[in-house]
Amino acid sequence: MNKFTNTLYTNDNLFILNGLNSQSVDLIYLDPPFNSKRTYSAPVGSKSAGASFKDMWSWEDVNEFYLETMFTDYPFLVNFIQSIEGIYGKAMMAYITYMTQRIIQMHRVLKETGSLYLHCDPTASHYLKIVLDRIFGKNNFRNEIVWCYSHGGRSKKGFGKKHDIILRYSKSNAFTFNGNDVKIEMKSGKKSFGGKMKIDNTGRKYRLVYGTKNSKGETKYYKYYLDEGKIPEDYWTDINSLQSGVAERTGYPTQKPLALLHRIIKASSCEGDVVFDPFCGCATACVAAQQLQRHWIGIDIEKQAADVLVERLSDDAGLFKDFIHRTDIPKRDDVKEELPNQNIKEKLYKEQQGHCNGCDNKYLIKDFHIDHIIPKSKGGGNYYENYQLLCGHCNTTKGDRPMEYLMTKTNKRDELLRSKLTFGIRN
Repeated sequence: MNKFTNTLYTNDNLFILNGLNSQSVDLIYLDPPFNSKRTYSAPVGSKSAGASFKDMWSWEDVNEFYLETMFTDYPFLVNFIQSIEGIYGKAMMAYITYMTQRIIQMHRVLKETGSLYLHCDPTASHYLKIVLDRIFGKNNFRNEIVWCYSHGGRSKKGFGKKHDIILRYSKSNAFTFNGNDVKIEMKSGKKSFGGKMKIDNTGRKYRLVYGTKNSKGETKYYKYYLDEGKIPEDYWTDINSLQSGVAERTGYPTQKPLALLHRIIKASSCEGDVVFDPFCGCATACVAAQQLQRHWIGIDIEKQAADVLVERLSDDAGLFKDFIHRTDIPKRDDVKEELPNQNIKEKLYKEQQGHCNGCDNKYLIKDFHIDHIIPKSKGGGNYYENYQLLCGHCNTTKGDRPMEYLMTKTNKRDELLRSKLTFGIRN
């Protein structure tokens, strides 16, 4: 096995994801924009000075080159996302489309034993959960974690909004979960927080909790020793957000505390595993991963993220000298790369039964051109799965544009498009 090199990419994470091998990462943590309709900027003088992003969405943020997978593989999601416009507006529809394109690829690159933690807030968490249920499978939903904090102002007209949501999914039932590595204190005192407080003959305190009765009328008892701690519940109140003056603050907007990432990484990965953060910002997940002897991959579209990462890693006892920064799109090596050739053309011709994938007209094989479904300039590779046959006219019309552009131009509508699903594409 080749030596793994920790890598930070500066590019669109959808392009990078498309270039990563399938089943190549063990844990994904993402803290994407929340569609909060706000602009975030780091203060002048901070490590992250100059970093900013607009958390406002339009169809311009959606990459149309990658919509084909949604149309063909996830028609239910296409219908669902289309319905969001009528409920919440075009901005939310664009945001959920943007996220869905990336979650599809995240599922592909995650190992069967892996887990995904999606950090969001109540603005879009309910929509994102439906997307995750469809892509990962509703039976692979594990937790809706409520992370509570206390910073910021207080409302006088309602209950303070002081929590985020972290949706936890696994890819299969064989997921990694190291509960013993993240145990917290089990409190005692006058209240036992369920059950009765007891002391065994060695002087150890425990909680005796009564279970349900079996068919014989026998009650099952559970002993929970206080000195063994407990696995946290799905509401976390013991890790606060970063307050002003805390040493680890970089000034980066929406920065999360290392303690939060430590818990997630310890719980759902092992030493030597690969932790992946496709929206890494100031790279807290990358820093936490290497502190815990994990490998990592981070992506952020802002160049400032690379500068912040270098400074943070340099400050951390020199632990992070072994990483690289890339701006190019990686190439997959888990699928065979084949340049267009006659054998591929003949195979595609047979699969498409002599029909053009654009206009659906039937032609002789000599009249076809081999087309990259996702152009190479947008992260598409020379892989059989990325090839199709188009007639000369359709190939010229499409050029390096997405298939949806060609489908619109030729008035070709599949069932979804015939039901007036336009997905923001303009003629």
